[in-house]
Amino acid sequence: MTAALVFRHISKRFETPGGFVEALHGLSLEVPADLFTAIVGPSGCGKSTLLHIAAGLDTQFSGEYQRAASSSRTAYVFQTPRLLPWLTTVQNVQFILESQGQRSREARATAAKYVSLVGLEGFEERFPAQLSGGMQQRVALARALAIEPDVMLMDEPFAALDELTAQRIRRELLLLYDAAPRTVLFVTHNVTEAAFLADRVVVLSPRPGRVVAEIPVDLLRPRDYNDASVAAVAREIVSHLELEPIPTAGGSHA
Repeated sequence: MTAALVFRHISKRFETPGGFVEALHGLSLEVPADLFTAIVGPSGCGKSTLLHIAAGLDTQFSGEYQRAASSSRTAYVFQTPRLLPWLTTVQNVQFILESQGQRSREARATAAKYVSLVGLEGFEERFPAQLSGGMQQRVALARALAIEPDVMLMDEPFAALDELTAQRIRRELLLLYDAAPRTVLFVTHNVTEAAFLADRVVVLSPRPGRVVAEIPVDLLRPRDYNDASVAAVAREIVSHLELEPIPTAGGSHA
C-alpha cells in the first residue's frame, strides 16, 4: 500500500507562559494514498498539530515528514467554514480557483459545478450570513473539492453542527469521496463518526500524542450511521483510548 504522507518520530513543543508543552512525542505514522484515515484522541493530544504539519503550516518540529510527489495538492477544511462574508456562495469557491490562476469565467463555471455537487444549487448568490451553519460548511467543502486536491485535511469539520445536519453532511461527504477517492486525513473526537467515515482509524494517546492503535474498518459502503457494525468499530476505538483519570473531590485520582 503506497503512503501519501509519512511522519517519522515527530515531536513538537509549544512555548507557553507556564513553560514548554509537548504536543507530540516520537509520533510515527504512514497515511495510505487514496484511503480515508481518521485520527481520534483526547483533547490536547496534538491532532490539529499533526494536520498543520501535514499542510506545511507548521515547520518547527523535530523528526521527519515526507509526502509523495503524487500528493502535492492539498485542501484544508477547518472546524469553522472560514468563508469570506462579503462574497457569495459561488464567489467564495471561485475566489480560491482564481487565486490558483484560473481565468474568471472558467473559475466561475467550476465553482458553480462544485456548489451544485454539495447540494447548494439555488443558493449560489447567497452570502454566508444568509446560510445555515450546515450550508456554510457545504460551501467550505465545495471550496476544498473544487481545487481537485490529492490530499484533504479535515479538522473536526462537523463538530459545530447539530447532529442531524452533521449526519446528512457525513453521508454527502462519503458519496463525494466514493465518486472520486483521494487521500483524506480527518480529525475527530467522535468515535462513531470515525467508524462511519473511515477506512482506517488511528488512535492517539493523551498529550504528548503518539500512536497507540491503528484500526482497519472493513465495512462496505454505503454504511448506516446507526448500524450495529459501526457501533462495534466505535467500541473498539474507545477500548484503545487512554483516558486521563478524573480527579476526586479530595484531589486524588479515581
